[in-house]
Amino acid sequence: MLATLGHIGRLIRAAFVLAREGVLSGIDPQNVPVAARAPLALARMLARPPAGSAGKRLGIAMGKLGPSYIKLGQFLATRPDVVGAAAVRDLEGLQDRVTPFPRDVAVAMIEAAFERPIDQTFAVFGEPVAAASVAQVHRARLTAARGGGEVAVKVMRPGVERRFKRDLGDLYFAARTAERLLPQARRLRFVEVIDALARSVTMEMDFRIEAAAASEFGENVRDDPDFHIPAIDWTLTAKDVLTLEWVNGTSLTDIASLRRSGYDLPALGRTVIQSFLRHAMRDGLFHADMHQGNLFVDGEGRLTAVDFGIMGRLGGKERRFLAEILYGFITRDYMRVAEVHFQAGYVPGQHRVEDFAQAIRAIGEPIHARRADEISMAKLLTLLFEITALFDMKTRVELVMLQKTMVVVEGVARTLDPKLDMWETAEPVVRSWIEDNLGPAGKVGDAAAAIASLARGALGLPDLLLRAEKIILNLELATQDGGPLSPSALQGVASRESTRFGWLGAALWILALSAAWSVLVR
Repeated sequence: MLATLGHIGRLIRAAFVLAREGVLSGIDPQNVPVAARAPLALARMLARPPAGSAGKRLGIAMGKLGPSYIKLGQFLATRPDVVGAAAVRDLEGLQDRVTPFPRDVAVAMIEAAFERPIDQTFAVFGEPVAAASVAQVHRARLTAARGGGEVAVKVMRPGVERRFKRDLGDLYFAARTAERLLPQARRLRFVEVIDALARSVTMEMDFRIEAAAASEFGENVRDDPDFHIPAIDWTLTAKDVLTLEWVNGTSLTDIASLRRSGYDLPALGRTVIQSFLRHAMRDGLFHADMHQGNLFVDGEGRLTAVDFGIMGRLGGKERRFLAEILYGFITRDYMRVAEVHFQAGYVPGQHRVEDFAQAIRAIGEPIHARRADEISMAKLLTLLFEITALFDMKTRVELVMLQKTMVVVEGVARTLDPKLDMWETAEPVVRSWIEDNLGPAGKVGDAAAAIASLARGALGLPDLLLRAEKIILNLELATQDGGPLSPSALQGVASRESTRFGWLGAALWILALSAAWSVLVR
């Protein structure tokens, strides 16, 4: 009871701040239950005069509510299906609105993490150069004994983990209440949104996890000539401290400096788009916070990313889904796009694929009627998700995060080249992935995977037989005192089962070879 009252009290305060900033004024009363319309009317009366877009007002309110809500705002920027595409860009500015904590506090945390004075680790440790809701970054130089190189040191904000746990409890309470009172909200899966936020925050509360993501990302792009990830210093990384290579480069926020330095901005815009698509489709791991502030051009002209707190992952099915729908729109094969949705199980079977293809054509044809520099893949994916709502397609968090990142990445690319042809830029990456994974080479890979899977099943049969033998022996012990099965009968069962499992092993190998042959001759 006390916990519930605590949730309600803190949520009332949050609602007051949101109402005061005018965030709730944009809600249509017809879309809320009758019981909530009076509080909504009161919220409108409390609102200040409008100042900026709804997304900007939401960003201001989140900033006033503190680090947990700032993080929530940043996370909601990955869910345009919840807050709307218009609010995404404004919410992404939240990372720059947090007051840094004192350098001395950061020094004390570093000394506690590594159990030695800071001057034994860093020859120079500067003031914070960037501050966010979870942590802040300092520029430092290692001691001569450690190589003397320049590094970026990310330090956890004191007390932030305890604050997040409390606020996440409030958000879970609000999400469950909303889903109970608003049936139409269930499709948006508010509880799942908070689940995803909780997982993200939990991982961000341990910089070793972020370091692992950066390390994996770095290995994936190691051979990419136009993309770079700073190296992690694992010896100076702990739960609350992350140390990585300092990036000497020009931020993509500074277009004028990029132009003065002689960079080919249109080529850089193409690199932004193609790198993102390559990471998503080839690797299944992509940077899900690729705004200009997290992207630099280093001295070698490579696009360099920082801040790996929010990463997106796609499984094999999702990667194929992405590649096929993009290629289907590029080639105007709307039936194929529809079939991919049904094959992936994203659209319930009671709908007709022909009807879905017709709806998709309504998205694709107007886009193809425009000039190349007016085509937006991000808008296409947004419209696609709007159409899928008509066909009872449930929100898939990993695909929505992908779509949100596409919105951001496309925005970054357009600032570098307003006339960027999105289809021409994306087509080589998408076509290459399809050729490698769905062409003859891909079929050979599928065949090998099928053989390996069935072989693992066959090789597991000895263990299965041992377990069956133990079960039979236990039954035999149970019947020694006069059960329904005699020992001789049990031995007969064991013999028959052993023979059957032997034939099953042979059958599995035959199936494996048949599957491989069918894939190769397709």
